Amino acid sequence: MKYHFHRHKEKTGYWAECIELPGCRAQGEDLSDLQNQCEEALNLYLDEPEDSKLILPLPKPSVKLRPKIIAVDVKPEIAFSFLMRRTRLKLGLTQHQMREQLGFQTLYSYQKLESSRFANPTLRSLVNILKKLPQFPFKHLI
Repeated sequence: MKYHFHRHKEKTGYWAECIELPGCRAQGEDLSDLQNQCEEALNLYLDEPEDSKLILPLPKPSVKLRPKIIAVDVKPEIAFSFLMRRTRLKLGLTQHQMREQLGFQTLYSYQKLESSRFANPTLRSLVNILKKLPQFPFKHLI
């Protein structure tokens, strides 16, 4: 998953702001440092606490890369947990309801999918999500 940042040059370095996520900003001394800082800021921004009710927007597919627009990757474990939580919230479900819908035996086994520290779904879980949640945005994981 990639979000887009608009890069700005200043006398002492660079700063950038995420086009899709208001308030997600970073600064760096050079372009390499700026890229690293954007990745860190983006991953921190998307790694919401599991009790968060905030539904953040997905990346815009129509953003064209230009010299002042940079694409920034989201860590896969953060991307997956973010998309899992976002899908649940868009459906208006609690974690208990989502656990039931996906057929997990315990709440904890479902909650791990919404935690970037533990999100590492098995192939069986991914197939189950694909079958029972056709609206899950798997394409954004790439």
